[in-house]
Amino acid sequence: MQVVFLMIHVAIAIALVVLVLLQQGKGAEAGAAFGGGASQTVFGSRGSGGFLAKMTGVLAAAFFATSLALAYFASEASNAPEAGIPDARLIEQQNSVPTLDDGAADQDNAAPVLEENGDQ
Repeated sequence: MQVVFLMIHVAIAIALVVLVLLQQGKGAEAGAAFGGGASQTVFGSRGSGGFLAKMTGVLAAAFFATSLALAYFASEASNAPEAGIPDARLIEQQNSVPTLDDGAADQDNAAPVLEENGDQ
């Protein structure tokens, strides 16, 4: 699943770069002020900003969503213990198990010992 999100993320990033490069900047109208009065009439007075700006916004939102999904996958992978490496919390629990002192057991909780001939 993470690979699918990564492939989509890269495709969106490439499309976003292409869309940004296709758009005209704010300084592109300076040349029209010096004699090219009809330079923006092909796309209307606003230029081609309507469709390209909307698509840029959609792709930016999709890029943000896939970034969050990939960050979630990365955090889940870092929280999961590795197969060959024991978890530090498990090691602490194993080290904190109470042990008997010098082999002396509590006589009240000791199980009865059966003798070999069957007598108790």
